[in-house]
Amino acid sequence: MVTTRFDMTKDDNDWKETAKAVPELRFLKTLVTALSLVMGLGMVAIVVLLWMRLGQPVLPELPENITLPEGAGADAVTFARDWIVVVTDTGEVLLYDRNGVLRDQVQSR
Repeated sequence: MVTTRFDMTKDDNDWKETAKAVPELRFLKTLVTALSLVMGLGMVAIVVLLWMRLGQPVLPELPENITLPEGAGADAVTFARDWIVVVTDTGEVLLYDRNGVLRDQVQSR
């Protein structure tokens, strides 16, 4: 019968001594730390992007005096610096100034 005696006074929690015995542990510790930092920076980047995107001002209001042709509905509205462009469901492109006055009307083919 073989009996093994363990010395309970020896501290096995010493990191440096364990790292010398198993060199891959230092690499794993560095890898986990680096990946944690990258994940944290990614979360910060997502929060900043959401804050920037959701913090943008609301689109300007359409002037009350913009009227579409009879039977036409707006498919798209674009706000430029000096113009408001409306594309209707009938294929017309309407160009209004900022005051809501119709300046040009183009029928698409």
